[in-house]
Amino acid sequence: MSAPSPDTKSPDVSPAAGSAEDDLDTALDLFLAHRKRLFRVAYRIVGDVAGAEDVIQEVWLRWQHTHRAEIKNPGAFLTTATTRLAINVIQSGRHRHETSVEPQLSDLGDHAAQDPLLHAERVAALEAALAMLMARLTPDRLAAYVLRKGFGYAYTDLAKLLRISAVNARVVVHRAQARLDSDRERPVPVESHRRLVAAFRAAASTGDLDGLVRLLVPENRLRRSAPTPRRPSGPPHLPARRAA
Repeated sequence: MSAPSPDTKSPDVSPAAGSAEDDLDTALDLFLAHRKRLFRVAYRIVGDVAGAEDVIQEVWLRWQHTHRAEIKNPGAFLTTATTRLAINVIQSGRHRHETSVEPQLSDLGDHAAQDPLLHAERVAALEAALAMLMARLTPDRLAAYVLRKGFGYAYTDLAKLLRISAVNARVVVHRAQARLDSDRERPVPVESHRRLVAAFRAAASTGDLDGLVRLLVPENRLRRSAPTPRRPSGPPHLPARRAA
């Protein structure tokens, strides 16, 4: 069969267009290979299915318009993009009004044998949740909320730490939960956030809460007679975010 003459036009798409379509097909295959994990990342941060799906759709749109040939690790790139977009969602006023923003910190502690990507997901979700708590809660409410909801602290122990009654300790935790639905936020110092994430992870992985307690409640406010109880066995847990 003779080759087509140079001035003969093929009815099919041009080689360049075909190459572009092939590249997009490859991009889709890569994205679908990571999609289930990306959804888990988004859901842990956003806290509801619809919001997580919106994040994933936006990540796909960005992935299409990315210079993918320059991306050495697509999985890491997509995870980072998903995390950043999900954090933007929980910081938006629209999301605050549509959902109860009690963060989901369940099962985010360190585990001896775990997939590196799953580890990165958990760290990203933990960082986002703690940043939101720091931005919206006063120091007393932050301490009470993290210790009670994250590690099962008894109200009597919280009362000793905060130098209040057990009844008032319950009130502080309740008010912290209510405060999370507020639009008002304060800036979160980067170093303070880093220290809290590190202390939380250490407490979750070892069961020793001394470092976390000292960070949440400065030494000059602690009762020397009140020992720091160890957390119950199992991962730290906070209730999942509820739909409004």
